[in-house]
Amino acid sequence: MSQNGFDQKKKSILSGINSEGPDLSPKGDIDSLCIPIIDLINSHKDMVTTSSCSGRVSVFVEGRKAGSKPGGKGDGGRWLFVSHDKEQVRGWRAAHDLDWDVARPGDGELAGRFMLYKFEPFILHVKCRDFTAAARLLRVAMACGFRESGIGSNNLVAVRISIKLDAPIGRLDETTGRIRMFVSPEYVDLLDELALGKFMENERKMQELYKAIEDEIIHGSSEQPVQKDCDKLERRERKRREGLERQRQLREAAEADTL
Repeated sequence: MSQNGFDQKKKSILSGINSEGPDLSPKGDIDSLCIPIIDLINSHKDMVTTSSCSGRVSVFVEGRKAGSKPGGKGDGGRWLFVSHDKEQVRGWRAAHDLDWDVARPGDGELAGRFMLYKFEPFILHVKCRDFTAAARLLRVAMACGFRESGIGSNNLVAVRISIKLDAPIGRLDETTGRIRMFVSPEYVDLLDELALGKFMENERKMQELYKAIEDEIIHGSSEQPVQKDCDKLERRERKRREGLERQRQLREAAEADTL
C-alpha cells in the first residue's frame, strides 16, 4: 500500500474507533484493557490497530460437525458464558442447568457435542506502513514473549502469545437437551482459578509489551531495526508462509485420496 493509501486507511480506522457507535466485533466495543496500548500504537505515524481482544474466558457447546475430535465449533454451537472481565469468572455455572451425575463418556459418545472451557489470551492486529515498521513491532513483541506473533500480508502484524486453557468438561445430551458433565463441580472451580491466573499473567504481559513499545518504538530511534534485522525477519516470515502453504497442499492431497 502506498504511503497515501496507508494514511487514508489509518484515518478511516481511527474515525471508526473514535465514533460513538458500536464496532463490528461481537462485543460491540473495544475492551477497556486494550485501550492504552491501542492509543499508544495509534500515536505512531507508521502503525494503526485493526482489531484486538484483551483476553477472555468462555464456555461453549459445540455445534454439529462431521468429525469426532473435540474442539471444533461446528454448526449450531452456542455460548453458555463468555467474559473479558476476570471479576465475572467465579460463579458462572450457577446460572445454568447442568447434570452433575459425573460419568466417563463412553466410546459412542465421543462423536457428541462437547462443552468446552477456554481461556484465550490477548491478541492484537496492527497494520504497518511498510515492512520495516512491521519488523520493528514484531521484534519488540517477540522479545516480550509474544512468540506466536507474525507478519501477514500487507504488513499486518498479529501480536499473539500462548497463554491459554482449553478443556472439555461435558457433553450435550441431544435427546434431553441437557448438558451432562464428566467432571466434578470442584474441577470446574479449579478451572476457574486457573483462568484467573491466566488473566493476571495476560495483563502482566500486556503491560510489559506496552512499556517496550513505548521505550523502543515511540521514543526509540526510527532507524531500528537495521536492515540485517529486517532481512532476517523477512526470510523467517517467508519460510513460515511457505511452510503453511505446503501443509495446506498436503491436507488437500490427503483429502483427495480419501474420496
